[in-house]
Amino acid sequence: MKSLFKQLLRQNFVVLVILFWGLNGTTFAVDKEAEKLAKSVTIFRDNYGVPHIYGQTDASAVFGLMYAQAEDNFWQLEEDHINKLGRASEIYGASRLNGDLMNRLFESTQRAQAEYKRLKPAIKILCDAYAAGLNYYLQKHPEVTPRLIKHYEPWFPLITGAPGLGGLGVSQSEIRELFKELSNTQTPNNSGEGMDEGSNMWAVSPKRSASGNALLFINPHVGFFGGGQRYEAHLHSNQGLNISGFSMLGMPYIWTGHNEFLGWSHTNTAADSTDVYLETFDDPKDALAYKFGNKHLKAVEWTDEILVNNNGTLEKKKFTFRKTHHGPIVGIRDGKQIAVHAASTDVGPKLFAQKWAMAKARSLKEFKAALAHRRLTGSNTIYADKRGNIFYLHGNAMPRRNPKFNWAEAVDGSDPETDWQGYHELSELPQVLNPAAGFVQSCNSTPFLTSATDNPDKTKIPEYMAPDPDTPRSQRSRKILSGKDKFTFDEWKTASFDTHIHLAETFVPELVSIGKEFLQKNPDKTAKYSEPLEFLKNWDYESKIDSIPTTLFMLYFEQLQRANQELRNRNTQITLAEQLAALDTETKIKAFERVLDELQTNFGQWKVQWGEINRLQRIHTSGTQEKFDDSKPSVPIPGANGQTGCIFTFGTRRETGQKKRYGVSGNSYLAVVEFGAKLKAESLLVFGETANPNSPHFFDQAELYSKKQYKPAWFNLNEIKLHLERSYQPGKEK
Repeated sequence: MKSLFKQLLRQNFVVLVILFWGLNGTTFAVDKEAEKLAKSVTIFRDNYGVPHIYGQTDASAVFGLMYAQAEDNFWQLEEDHINKLGRASEIYGASRLNGDLMNRLFESTQRAQAEYKRLKPAIKILCDAYAAGLNYYLQKHPEVTPRLIKHYEPWFPLITGAPGLGGLGVSQSEIRELFKELSNTQTPNNSGEGMDEGSNMWAVSPKRSASGNALLFINPHVGFFGGGQRYEAHLHSNQGLNISGFSMLGMPYIWTGHNEFLGWSHTNTAADSTDVYLETFDDPKDALAYKFGNKHLKAVEWTDEILVNNNGTLEKKKFTFRKTHHGPIVGIRDGKQIAVHAASTDVGPKLFAQKWAMAKARSLKEFKAALAHRRLTGSNTIYADKRGNIFYLHGNAMPRRNPKFNWAEAVDGSDPETDWQGYHELSELPQVLNPAAGFVQSCNSTPFLTSATDNPDKTKIPEYMAPDPDTPRSQRSRKILSGKDKFTFDEWKTASFDTHIHLAETFVPELVSIGKEFLQKNPDKTAKYSEPLEFLKNWDYESKIDSIPTTLFMLYFEQLQRANQELRNRNTQITLAEQLAALDTETKIKAFERVLDELQTNFGQWKVQWGEINRLQRIHTSGTQEKFDDSKPSVPIPGANGQTGCIFTFGTRRETGQKKRYGVSGNSYLAVVEFGAKLKAESLLVFGETANPNSPHFFDQAELYSKKQYKPAWFNLNEIKLHLERSYQPGKEK
């Protein structure tokens, strides 16, 4: 007992420890510092269940945020940690071995632990508060049974997972050639059918705002289920923190949002921050020696064990890992070993401090200083502030490389010139500040068309910095933002829910034309094709719940995508729209015929309104442990596949045995903000704040989502109290 007391006393938060005997004979340590933190926090839940967390200190706010997240969706929070720790195989068995192996190979936990030791005291305190909040929740809720993680460590939020190798061109067969143990395992497709991930973000300066205030639109498109779910929250402390927006489950800070002075959003970027190296191990006397210039370097090799659930029995699988100075070896290609160097593993564990600085920034200068940390990978940023500034930055942590190589392909690791040369300065990245056109936008798109004026000079930017395409959503966004002289706040809200199908402008006239030619040659098909084609011809290209042409076109677009895959016509050098447009006439006519046949089979007619089949239904937070069901409640959605250029992005999945399709990704969180003398903000989550089906906030925002309406995002404490459902301190919510 004395040794246990000393061990607990050494931990950062423990001042005095009280031990008591818990349920099932479990001994818990009640942390007096955690009790102190709990008393320093008040959680105000508004009428939509959104937590407004007011703490005396920044640590208090983090403590309260993690406690609130655990209240609303502990199952998914733990699940995300299990995956990041590389321990999913302990629950799910060999089918998850691949992901666990990659997290171990990229030393995700070791990097996080090492970074935690190096943290400055101010950030280390926040990490400690993160762990204290989750552990305190478990102590106060003995009815909650963790499946695997019974204690949360303060270095957990610093974990950066392994990069996705599929996007780097590394195949599963190349991985299995190195790791023979994976030969009989499968890697689940986490994206799933119908996943439509990306984001929209816009900002306009005072010159395009009716009020003379800058406007911001925040709109990430991610999965509605599984990892990375958006969680709305508002954090306030007496140390200058006052930030509202969304975090992700298990994340102790706001990822995207606004304070009273400024706000920002992110979109996924194609800016290249990860490279593949082919390493030459050619010394017969030393298996770890690899060629580098006119000499050999020595790789580091180590072993690790992964526990794998085999019908309830945990079996140990031992792996031997290897890394060069470029990065870990992930596979074998043509006799050479594949190493991956990812900026995210270099800088990701340091991101917490940058995000905290972004949240506390009060001016463009301070926000740029936060971005200058250069620890964010995979994201672009749009910014707006109270002074009327708007700003776009493409990428953030960008490795500096020799431009003579094609960095979209694997490079020769034996050539010293392929080594990274540090990271680009912030000033060297593509960016747009206060363009004369008065707007900036990014929809996973090229930075060279960010605005109508003042875009970056493409000739001065290395290709690896900006290989992004001009997406249909970006094309539609520029048309919206250029097409109006000044936006009122209400018009800004309406524009953010735009459901115009941009690609239909070209695809529909073409289909009508080839359909007419087809009927001239096949008059016996007139009864089947003529009226549907006429519906499309007269369509205004707006996706609406009561629209029949939307159903016809969206199912046609889906059939073209399938035909493109079946014909193996996918050329990554051209856009999807160009690929589909290049399909032959016969393929397109057959695609449309399949649409009509499918609707007739499922609904007894082809005249089916879009909202009848395009639905939103909330199932288990995993998205896999419960199936969508046509007989259970759902709401119609006017949004559509973002690849068509629809701003209201809504990707669906068709469940076996069901006739309708259900949302699995797309508009996961939306917010519109006006930075005036008094901040104005409204927001929306796809379902509701909590994953508890017994809560009124499980599905209470879905009706607004269906009707393209926002809810208030209260920011002032007096307003919050006027729309208060309940308030409490952690541990005293009952």
